[in-house]
Amino acid sequence: MELGHRLKQARLEAGLSQRQLCADQITRNMLSQIENGSARPSMSTLRYLAARLGKPISYFLEESDASPNLICMQQAKAAWSARDPAAALQALEGYAADGIFDAEADLLRVLCRLALAEDALDQGHIPYARTLLENAVSDTPYCTADLARKRLLLLARANPGSCTDILPQLPDDELLVRAAAACQAGDYTRSAALLDSAADRSAPSWNLLRGDTCFALEDYAQARSYYLNAEDQALRQLEKCCEKLGDYKMAYHYACKQR
Repeated sequence: MELGHRLKQARLEAGLSQRQLCADQITRNMLSQIENGSARPSMSTLRYLAARLGKPISYFLEESDASPNLICMQQAKAAWSARDPAAALQALEGYAADGIFDAEADLLRVLCRLALAEDALDQGHIPYARTLLENAVSDTPYCTADLARKRLLLLARANPGSCTDILPQLPDDELLVRAAAACQAGDYTRSAALLDSAADRSAPSWNLLRGDTCFALEDYAQARSYYLNAEDQALRQLEKCCEKLGDYKMAYHYACKQR
């Protein structure tokens, strides 16, 4: 079955008129020409039509037009579905740009590298994680802002000392959530680096959490200074800090304020 016939059949199955399928992307006349076989769509047009009809691009291509990367992509997708990003990335080594699967292949590479980098960080293989993250970039529209943020957060774990340079694009509320999660997981250095990337450090919630990181790292004087910025909500923490610093008078003071 030729491309035009497949396109028309898919459109009818989807219950769309030519006008509905075209929207404001292509002309109705062009779609008619494509469906009757007198014109062939550009790859960008075919990609749009396939997305509107919920079909892969390969569905509309004749066998002779199919990408030489078809088997490579099938293997990579199967490996990714089996949660084996290393095998998926290896399958993509044989990929050659073809204009059909390029965006999909780029997205899959990014996903694989992010997954492998996270595993590497968990295992303490920092240089390998950094290499993966440096290459986990793509200009394909399939790579969402969430993926870009995930990469930045992983880079922060791999480069805690330069966290303020790596994470300027993340909003403060997200930094706070990530820092709280890191603190809960016992990764206090990472939590501190995330918090120090925030633009606004005046909120009581920020000072409480920053104080917690300092306390966990046994920097009690610094922890007390942060807790004082949220004093009404940090009486118990201030009592413990004063005890650690040997300031028992103030420890008693904060203990009394809790009654």
